[in-house]
Amino acid sequence: MHVQIALFDGFDPLDVIGPYEVLHAGGTATRGAVSVELASAEGPREVTSGTGGLALRATAALDPERADVIVVPGASGRVGAPGEAPQEEAGTGEPRRDAGTRYDPRQDAGTGDDPGQDAGTRYDPGQDAGTGDDPGQDAGTRYDPGQEASVPELLGRTLTTGLSALLRQAMDDPEVTVATVCGGSLVLAMAGLLEHRHATTHHLGLDLLDAAGAHAVHARVVDDGDLISGAGVTSGLDLALYLLERETGPRIAHAVEELFAHDRRGTVWRARGPVPAAL
Repeated sequence: MHVQIALFDGFDPLDVIGPYEVLHAGGTATRGAVSVELASAEGPREVTSGTGGLALRATAALDPERADVIVVPGASGRVGAPGEAPQEEAGTGEPRRDAGTRYDPRQDAGTGDDPGQDAGTRYDPGQDAGTGDDPGQDAGTRYDPGQEASVPELLGRTLTTGLSALLRQAMDDPEVTVATVCGGSLVLAMAGLLEHRHATTHHLGLDLLDAAGAHAVHARVVDDGDLISGAGVTSGLDLALYLLERETGPRIAHAVEELFAHDRRGTVWRARGPVPAAL
């Protein structure tokens, strides 16, 4: 099983490093039957994350014809408006949301603007590739890790790169499994690749996932056949261990789990069995 983890500007390092270490250990445990590498749509290059300018090196070009599994991380950046402290719902510890406003990630993906702007204005990836700023700016502007971009903005910028086409190719190939960690599923959703698919993401992004046409599931790991998704950042460990279990067997997964002293949480959700009654 050859795994490629896709890097893009602004990625979340923990979404990458957790699965990479688990899968690398799986390669040792299987005597080389599992391999993993970091890749980017542009080929080998230094890729800057959204966390403090930390960079990782992609050693290969992302290639769905070479990979058995492609792992897509989320982004690391600002959650709210600059300087905004999220309000909390009483007793929940969760940010307050306006239940009447639905965010359409396909509407202004990558802009970081107010989701409530004119719904008739659709985002054109060809307008301001990679900037997330005024569409009139130079489309050649590169990602600046010094700018405090929002997570939706960083995820939306992937639409202006070659990543979307490669992920579409992977999703269209039944021999390739696409796995996502945290906001990685929103990268697929923004590209229009998750309609009617079951998936999860960080809890703050479940509404966005649902608005993009996916069946959002509040679970730590969701198995939808050739699409496997993980929820919050640390779920990348659980997702990678589940990949090892599914593809190489529980003994290998258990050995790696023991190595990292990590106990997986929750039940892997699948669309199987009877629909439960209300509890």
